[in-house]
Amino acid sequence: MNTPSELKYTKDHEWIKIEGNVATIGITDFAQGELGDIVYVDVDTVDDDLEGTAVFGSVEAVKTVSDLFLPIAGKVIEFNSELEDQPELLNTDPYGNGWIIKLEIADGADHSELLTAEEYQAIIG
Repeated sequence: MNTPSELKYTKDHEWIKIEGNVATIGITDFAQGELGDIVYVDVDTVDDDLEGTAVFGSVEAVKTVSDLFLPIAGKVIEFNSELEDQPELLNTDPYGNGWIIKLEIADGADHSELLTAEEYQAIIG
């Protein structure tokens, strides 16, 4: 299972890449494998200020729908529009072209709950 060491992770199976005050967020390789074939990604929170752990959207797979949880507080500034026509990017390239949102990180956002790749691997086994 692919768990890039340069990213941080959540217990809810999202990954986050922080660059300055902007974070790119997606779901992990483990999450997409558990969901199966993803057929739709719903994010209607662009321009919304959200608290950490808030639901920012959902992913629909053939057999289930799963909420997406924000790893840290901030304002959703961009949705990956490629996912509108190609939701399967979450399955084929979860850490690359399958990113879901970009977030402007709130001042003082709490990073303490974010996991390293090693800590995340320990959770998923």
